[in-house]
Amino acid sequence: MIILESASKFVKIFLFIGLILLSTSLAVIFPLNPVEGLGSGVSKTVLDNGLTVLIKEIPTAPVVSLQVWYRVGSRHEPKGENGIAHQLEHLMFKGTQSRPVQFGQLFYALGSSSNAFTSYDITAYHHTAPADQLEPLLILEADRLRNILMTPDALESEKRVVISELQGYENSPEYRLSRAVMAALYPHHPYGLPVGGTARDVEQFTLSAVKNFYHQYYRPDNAVVVIAGDVRPPRALELVKKTFGQIPRPTAPLKFPALPSPTAGSSQRIRLTEPGSAPLLQLVVPIPAMTHPDQAALDVLDMLLSGGRSSYLYQKLIETGQASSIHSYAMALQEGGWFEIGAIAAPQQSLETIEQTIGQILDQLAQHPLSGAELQRAKQQLKANFVLRNRDIDAQASQLANDETLTGDYRFSDRHLAAIEQVTAADVQRVVQTYFGRDRWIVGEFIPSQFAEVELSGRPSTQTTAHELVGEPPDPQTIAAYLPQGSGDSAAALRPTAVETLTLENGLRVLLLVDRSTPTITLAGRIDAGTAYDLLTQPGVAHLTAANLLNGTRHKTALTLAQTLEDRGISLEFSAFRDGVDIEGYALADELPTLLETLGEVLQEATFPESELQLSRQRYLTALRLEADDPARWGRRVLQQTLYPPNHPLHPFATPESVQAIQRQDVVNFYRAAYRPERTILVLVGDFDPKAVRSRLNDIFGSWQPQTAPLSLAFPAVSPPPQPLFKNAVIAGKSQAITYLGAPGIDRRDPHFYAAMLMNHILGGDTLASRLGTEIRDRQGLTYGIYSFFSAGRQAGPFVIQLQTAPEDTAKAIDATRQLLREARHQGLTAAELDAAKRSLGNTYMVELADVDVLARALVANASVDLPPQELQTFGDRLQAVTLDQVNQALQDLIDPDRLVIVTAGSTVSYRP
Repeated sequence: MIILESASKFVKIFLFIGLILLSTSLAVIFPLNPVEGLGSGVSKTVLDNGLTVLIKEIPTAPVVSLQVWYRVGSRHEPKGENGIAHQLEHLMFKGTQSRPVQFGQLFYALGSSSNAFTSYDITAYHHTAPADQLEPLLILEADRLRNILMTPDALESEKRVVISELQGYENSPEYRLSRAVMAALYPHHPYGLPVGGTARDVEQFTLSAVKNFYHQYYRPDNAVVVIAGDVRPPRALELVKKTFGQIPRPTAPLKFPALPSPTAGSSQRIRLTEPGSAPLLQLVVPIPAMTHPDQAALDVLDMLLSGGRSSYLYQKLIETGQASSIHSYAMALQEGGWFEIGAIAAPQQSLETIEQTIGQILDQLAQHPLSGAELQRAKQQLKANFVLRNRDIDAQASQLANDETLTGDYRFSDRHLAAIEQVTAADVQRVVQTYFGRDRWIVGEFIPSQFAEVELSGRPSTQTTAHELVGEPPDPQTIAAYLPQGSGDSAAALRPTAVETLTLENGLRVLLLVDRSTPTITLAGRIDAGTAYDLLTQPGVAHLTAANLLNGTRHKTALTLAQTLEDRGISLEFSAFRDGVDIEGYALADELPTLLETLGEVLQEATFPESELQLSRQRYLTALRLEADDPARWGRRVLQQTLYPPNHPLHPFATPESVQAIQRQDVVNFYRAAYRPERTILVLVGDFDPKAVRSRLNDIFGSWQPQTAPLSLAFPAVSPPPQPLFKNAVIAGKSQAITYLGAPGIDRRDPHFYAAMLMNHILGGDTLASRLGTEIRDRQGLTYGIYSFFSAGRQAGPFVIQLQTAPEDTAKAIDATRQLLREARHQGLTAAELDAAKRSLGNTYMVELADVDVLARALVANASVDLPPQELQTFGDRLQAVTLDQVNQALQDLIDPDRLVIVTAGSTVSYRP
């Protein structure tokens, strides 16, 4: 996995290449206790071998986060070996001399959510697991720090996987444009090179080169271990000394390559004219390293530019119809960085006009000081986001690791937050004048040479492919033999949740869960007004209705609503999908009244102004064009429209034509019919007084009454095709193929749901540990990622296997997948696999519910299918009750490899089922 480090210490540090359009208004903010600070309660120890250890006790859930960060990234790669740090990250999962098995399978067996990433300055490995699994995880990480097993076969296999990953990024015009812009920004420094490398360099990696890189940088005096969660610090430190402490410090001194300081290239313009769907603009300027004093003012500037609807970019570009999407972010690294401003042009709008508008905004900020209200709003948004993430154990561990690894001070975020509080209007004006002069601009433009025209072929090709034999499935007993044992610490258990439920007289259902661990509120909800109802109207109506709820009410304009929320650091969003409209809201505890009042106002009094509806339609049309250029999203659309007939609610998708045909009255009529109290569920989790909240809910929502008769849908029965059906959705300019294999599935209330969940987990629920992942990815090296899932809500959605491949490997990967399914159905899944899946799923479920946001969404999901809150508590018991016969029967019922719909999107692929 390739990830970038963020400059802003309150902007999420995990920023995926290929998804670079990230605004701080959408960013995840790392936590800091509002009184004591992120660094409070942290113990720091440096072992005799040089290993730095940070430990923080957070007893809010029976979960621990273990992070191992190395001070090495793509910045340290020799010339001609661009991507070798990322290649090594992949090989770190291939096993050690004492444990020659896929480490992903070991982490899976421990019930750990584990992954890794490579960035410019660091490489990191992270786990979130039940607290009693800390010692086994430490043993495994210490083992692969010292004893990694590298073989020629493993390197060749993972080189194919890495190239598949890089091809996936190449599918994105944003990535291709950013790569060219970065090369111009830092032409003589590794910061200007892709973190993941290039296929040309990856293909040339030798085993000796990778080993040399490993021995040079993977050593205890170049590593930081962070442990956060439900642990006792003295005991945790004892375990670290017992595992990592036994690794000797290398006798050779730690040396890093001598590199010039990152000197930015001269101002220039880059234009890419390639197949794509929408014009893109990226404006980038160099900024100093992350420890520079100006970073605090740059973070405030970032929030002012793109932090919500009241921000400068939104008001000047989105509200005027020039752009369909905007973003800004500050990316500060150890030795330098950049500030990016970007946009996706709205239909019939020019990048030249957008660039001029951005220039005018920057000129205004450079020439005229901010108002006190603007400055305070930006600071409040940063502060609120910062506190709202205080509940996430994993995020705390990541930020501590990031601060210590890159700055040598785990308290860096505390100091940075204090610096933000001291930023003045003059500071913001000064950084704009200092860093955003026209002579510093690197401007990137992406101009589509042709809009994505999808060619869809359902004809079998004339070329056949050989059926490759698949290897033996992973043996859980073999994995268990290599699994380290802990010291017998008490096992974690899911703590009870006292959920209060109430139903208002109008049918509105509410679930309340008090959690006083932090002064915050999470609001989750669902309204039965999803896109399935597009079957009754015009495809796109449900989406446009949800997207326009915050665009005005009887008493407030869109801007007034935005300022009401953003002045207080409140977030409120609505998103439509098949099963409903999801509500997400976050606030500091004191702001709960404003959050609830705003929610009540938009659900009952939205007015859908024509001018705002037209702008929303523009953005939707751009989104549809982007979807048509995205193989993953377009392939899923083709799969679903092939599985389900036109009279089925899961078949319709919005098209540019259907969206253009939607009138304001269509939206108003849908709002009146679908937005109803008896079809709405709200969940509140956080620090509040239940009695006061019940009273306020009655005041706000008690008078809400339906205005029309309810909508009703019929879901006809669906069967899989009588024989495999293959379709190739060809999209111009794509270097990688995304393939879906699908069949009709089950709904959430199906009695076989838990058996199907376990079956799916064994088959493809984990890319590194499942049968599909072990065979197609790990042994054959045909894909960067393969996994299976099924959509089980109030209505039955599809069962799907998804994989990404190089075009030349696609047919082979499809055949190998189908052959694996045949053998699994013929031989059956095993008792050992079932036991391992029960442990893994049970532990993973507990870890996920430690996140209060996930807990709130889980309560909503269960309530939406009429399951009680207690379903969360009985999850483990229901898993344990499933028999092997039931799991194998689910496999027989749900997946027939000879009756699948197979869709490959992106590249042209020859395949005959």
